[in-house]
Amino acid sequence: MTVTDGQIKFLLVDDLEDNLIALEALLKRDGLVFHTAASGEAALELMLVHDYALALLDVQMPGMDGFELAEFMRSNERSRHIPIIFVTAGTGDTARRFRGYEAGAVDFIQKPIEADILRSKANVFYDLYEQRLQIAAQRDELAELGKSLQAADAQKNRFLAVLAHELRNPIMALIAGLRLLERREGTDAALEIRNAMNRSLSHMTRLVEDLLDISRIEQGKISLRKDRVVLQDVLAFAVETARPAIDAAGHRLHLDLPDDPVQLHADHARLTQIIGNLIGNASKYTPDGGDIRVFVSVAGTSAVIEVADNGIGIAPDQQHRIFGIFEQIALGGRMSQEGLGIGLALVKQLVELHNGQIVLKHSAPGEGSTFEVRLPLADG
Repeated sequence: MTVTDGQIKFLLVDDLEDNLIALEALLKRDGLVFHTAASGEAALELMLVHDYALALLDVQMPGMDGFELAEFMRSNERSRHIPIIFVTAGTGDTARRFRGYEAGAVDFIQKPIEADILRSKANVFYDLYEQRLQIAAQRDELAELGKSLQAADAQKNRFLAVLAHELRNPIMALIAGLRLLERREGTDAALEIRNAMNRSLSHMTRLVEDLLDISRIEQGKISLRKDRVVLQDVLAFAVETARPAIDAAGHRLHLDLPDDPVQLHADHARLTQIIGNLIGNASKYTPDGGDIRVFVSVAGTSAVIEVADNGIGIAPDQQHRIFGIFEQIALGGRMSQEGLGIGLALVKQLVELHNGQIVLKHSAPGEGSTFEVRLPLADG
């Protein structure tokens, strides 16, 4: 069945205008659309464009009569499924009825028409067609749901693979550290080994905390502890948390901040997390020795924070995915294995909890990326 617009339509075919008007008046009901044709040829043209729940055909028409029209309908793939009721003023002898049923009719209505009988029969086909539309809609919804489930399953598998990768490395480092300590306890190397083990534990703790934060937000269990904060102070704290990664890669961090304090009504820890994650993300995808810039400005009633880098950038066909949970962006033709792919998703949710917005303002391969966060200023 071909459905083009979701409407339920009846086709009325009769060479007399008065008969068409009478049929339409008898069958009129909410949700039903009538198309009329004064000849078999005109009816065939309509059936090339529209799909019908029922066709009521006059048998005795000049040129192509109702029987011939029905035979044409049954021979055409598009129209063969349309139920046909013949409306006839002729004799109702057995041979005539047999020809009608052979041509594909489901029923005959003899003139003069009994209105209640016609309505009752027509309503059956209206209801059947409505059910077919509902089934078709449900089928499409199920198909879309199936695709979504397949995508979610593939995404879950990718996430589990990345999680295994991310946890395996620090766990192996901890195991190796413990074995080394057994042999070098009391030596100068023991302190360096413990420091390396602490870094591995910090990495694992951060992964688990990010996962817990995502879960809390999705379950509505995270609450912000808002207070009046100065954005410059929060930024200084966020830079401090990201400083080890910046220094390790030899990045140059440039800050462009307003002289006047920019005051927000925000959760200091979560705002630090937002800015720290964006700076950390910029550091992760910027080659050693690259530049990271943080611009803060005020636009109307909003504070604007831009974090820009001159790193590897994101291809246009990947940009719509960057804020998706557990998404891993293809870098250089392969999937990134840095982190769990939840950093930007977490940042987006935290920004929105502050009634703010985050967008990827610009990104291109080889040109780096610029993220923009807008947060409402504190009243007064």
